[in-house]
Amino acid sequence: MRSVEIERKTKETEIRLGLKLDGTGHAEIDTGIGFLDHMLHHVAGHGLFDLRLIARGDLHVDNHHTVEDCALALGQAFDLALGERAGIARLGSAYVPMDEALAFVAVDLSGRPYCVVEATWYTPAVGGIATSLFPHFLHSLAVTARCNLHARLLYGRDDHHQVEALFKALGRALDVATQLDPRRAGAIPSTKGVL
Repeated sequence: MRSVEIERKTKETEIRLGLKLDGTGHAEIDTGIGFLDHMLHHVAGHGLFDLRLIARGDLHVDNHHTVEDCALALGQAFDLALGERAGIARLGSAYVPMDEALAFVAVDLSGRPYCVVEATWYTPAVGGIATSLFPHFLHSLAVTARCNLHARLLYGRDDHHQVEALFKALGRALDVATQLDPRRAGAIPSTKGVL
């Protein structure tokens, strides 16, 4: 089925999330942070994932906990929806331009969490989110998705465009990596035989 419904509840946030890997890009997202909603729509739309994510967080404090916990929940959903990861392509990457900006994201759904982000920001925040939180979002996602995730902003001048290119590239890379490869005939995509 490659789909999952999860709930994550802490003293800081409450999240309900549904993810279908073999979707059409349909998204219903309400995190209370408009720009985060916008970016998650890009992940779903460009990855062709069906995503429903409703989050309520302590935005009266700031948006850090909500951004982080949405990433943790989304990563967990990918991990659960992939199951044993049998038959998947496993590796995926994408270059995505957004006007003057160019982003690259590569993922390996290896079961081993690791994240590298190379980015230069020109403003302290985009859409009310500190630019330092975007690498943190990717790190948190990689941990719970149990994947290698490398993201790089090659160039750009407008931080909005840079973030948007990153999230579109994330969606495209995840789409490639999560695809079932019929040539694998359901085998685990590892020379070790296990992920």
